[in-house]
Amino acid sequence: MENTLGLEIIEVVEQAAIASAKWMGKGEKNTADQVAVEAMRERMNKIYMRGRIVIGEGERDDAPMLYIGEEVGICTQPDAKSFCNPDELIEIDIAVDPCEGTNLVAYGQPGSMAVLAISQKGGLFAAPDFYMKKLAAPPAAKGKVDINKSATENLKILSECLDRAIDELVVVVMKRDRHNDLIKEIRDAGARVQLISDGDVGAAISCGFAGTNIHALMGIGAAPEGVISAAAMRALGGHFQGQLIYDPAVVKTGLIGESREANIDRLTSMGITDPDKVYDAQELASGETVLFAACGITSGNLMQGVRFFKGGARTQSLVISSQSKTARFVDTIHLFEQPKVVQLY
Repeated sequence: MENTLGLEIIEVVEQAAIASAKWMGKGEKNTADQVAVEAMRERMNKIYMRGRIVIGEGERDDAPMLYIGEEVGICTQPDAKSFCNPDELIEIDIAVDPCEGTNLVAYGQPGSMAVLAISQKGGLFAAPDFYMKKLAAPPAAKGKVDINKSATENLKILSECLDRAIDELVVVVMKRDRHNDLIKEIRDAGARVQLISDGDVGAAISCGFAGTNIHALMGIGAAPEGVISAAAMRALGGHFQGQLIYDPAVVKTGLIGESREANIDRLTSMGITDPDKVYDAQELASGETVLFAACGITSGNLMQGVRFFKGGARTQSLVISSQSKTARFVDTIHLFEQPKVVQLY
């Protein structure tokens, strides 16, 4: 799967990032997201595959493109039988976030990305559009930290695993009222907190790389993005756990579903019989092969954002594979027209 789709999925996220970056700083988050969706879908439909969106642009909001359940790829076209060989056909599940951090793009802030994860059919957890409690940590702490432990306990474990004093640890937390107690506990334990306004996929993945100065992600964020993060962390060998949050009173910022009871019923209807189950990365991204791809829209810890020059643009992307156990950074120059000069820096 990596050999067949590796380059193609990089181009998918690149095109989404370029389209969205044109709206950077214009205060139009919905437009920045819409153009990313359109560009991602257009490039996906040129790939020789039969893909199904399992995490996309809203579970129940009638999104016209990249909605959950939509089929994408050349082999989903009405006349596909004439040019798609069933014996060669790649059937995959796809989780997408064409513009992770729409507010970050709209206001010119760092850390927005176009991201996706793919696996064999059935290989990605079809997370409901709920929230998720998350814990991400470096590979050295895999299986040792635990989402059921307190932040204080996990910081002590991280300190031992990484051979770093607690006051050298940096924990990323989304700036939300629901996290006030968590932030206080982390600081009281002696660690440092890096607050982000949006976009926790990049924060989770940063835990998987040495040198980012991010040692953990803690707190509650969107569940679909949790699956995408888990796919990347599984391939990197990092620690990731997620637990669905179905009680609107916990998240304090609104939740799909009118009540805790209604949300539990909805989970039951989706075949989730244990709503409090803690999922690890292997369960959220269970396919034999998992690929993750991201392209920076605005610059962040891992990737440069899109840089435009006359007649083109330069992007930096990341593709992570569980198959080859690699994380590749890809630097690409896109020529929109025949340039007089190719901008390198």
